[in-house]
Amino acid sequence: MGATIVIPADSPSDKVVVELTGPSVKAMEAKEAVLQIRTEKAAYTLTASQIDLDAVSRQLGAQAALQDIKVGITIAKPADEVVKQMQDIAGQKGYRIVAQPVAFKITASSGSGAVEISSFNGYVERSLLLEEGADPGRLATGVVFHEDGSFSPVPTRTAVVDGKAYAKINSLTNSIYAAVYSSKTFTDIASHWAKDAIGDLGARLVVDGSGDGRFEPDREMTRAEFAAILVKGLGIARPGAGTDVFEDVTGDSWYYDAVALAHAYGIIDGYGDGSFGPSDTITREQAMTMTAKAMQITGLKDELTKDEAELLLAGFEDAGDASDYARGSIASSLKAGIISGRNGTTLAPKDPITRAEVAVIVQRLLKQSGLI
Repeated sequence: MGATIVIPADSPSDKVVVELTGPSVKAMEAKEAVLQIRTEKAAYTLTASQIDLDAVSRQLGAQAALQDIKVGITIAKPADEVVKQMQDIAGQKGYRIVAQPVAFKITASSGSGAVEISSFNGYVERSLLLEEGADPGRLATGVVFHEDGSFSPVPTRTAVVDGKAYAKINSLTNSIYAAVYSSKTFTDIASHWAKDAIGDLGARLVVDGSGDGRFEPDREMTRAEFAAILVKGLGIARPGAGTDVFEDVTGDSWYYDAVALAHAYGIIDGYGDGSFGPSDTITREQAMTMTAKAMQITGLKDELTKDEAELLLAGFEDAGDASDYARGSIASSLKAGIISGRNGTTLAPKDPITRAEVAVIVQRLLKQSGLI
């Protein structure tokens, strides 16, 4: 990673636009530079390569010469009706907005053509200023606002910069973001070994309870439930994203969007016969395989040689029970510190994974990836 180029934009205006030329972006990309735009209430940090001028040029057409391309980066307060809509939804769900909504947008143009850069091949960081008096020790959860009026969580951590508390949000797309406090709690985890991870992911809006205030930490989980939790944990949940990928995942199912997104991001493949088995109980080795694929999205996955993988697995007395397809993924999860086995000596690859174990695995995935 190269130097960080900071562009201060401390205008009191509700909208800040920074314009860069194609050659300047390309030069920053060549030097692996990080670009940061700071306003009074937000900061936007991304590598120049994430703008991907080569792809932009292809979209604009052959006539788009590099010197003619202009890149506009906008940080703005959304329309008043959008802000009110987010406030209303947060209120209905019992959340408190502690960082006001901010819209982030990147547009590249040349002549009369223009394209919007709305998604990235790696996580992009945005910092939102928390309201005065916010507790920097309390988790503020970043949320992304969707066109249908709903919002979903994105990986977030709280940081203090120059005496001010910020929610540092990491996501793979541009959109409208805010941060909320959630008071979600579960009544049945007080003495559970995984209570910290469960409580943390509950506050992050990644895991839900059973509807009666309980989490049921030792209950088994289905393949659809695990896919949905991973999608929310990674911050890629999006309504209306569902497609008919698997013959047994239909548009009227609650997990339709989540399964389609998990497939689109390469997290799941299904059984190979056109089915996914959404209601099947997920095994530990299946969960580890999906987690290892999610590691590729977060940039955490290290390529292991077969010998390295076997050496890691050799420390567990039941490693021979693992399916051939899962062995590399299990080893990758072990090396990354995401799993440690049961009782330190067994992997129990064919056993069902519990809801508590899933909470710990997903929290570790996000922590080890530096996203929370």
